[in-house]
Amino acid sequence: MAESQFNSFAEFYSFYLSEHANTTARRLHFIGSCLALACFAFGLAKGIWWYFLAALIAGYGFAWVGHFFFEKNRPATFSHPFYSFAGDWRMWWETLIGRLPF
Repeated sequence: MAESQFNSFAEFYSFYLSEHANTTARRLHFIGSCLALACFAFGLAKGIWWYFLAALIAGYGFAWVGHFFFEKNRPATFSHPFYSFAGDWRMWWETLIGRLPF
């Protein structure tokens, strides 16, 4: 399904959550996103460019381990990169505030 086949981000997000039903995979996403934020912030604060690369590796690395080894599915970022990026941060926020179980 291409992003244009979704009528809205809300419609995509329902699909996105169904692709993240496994608790361990969601935890790996959350941890990877936290590490990505830390690397990004450190890179900004210190002006060290390679921390931005580390942020991408941490964020996507943890998420992809969750997909390939626990969810046993293909990451949505391969077919829906923009909605997937937004969905990851919404899922991170909902986990942070307790709306989704950690």
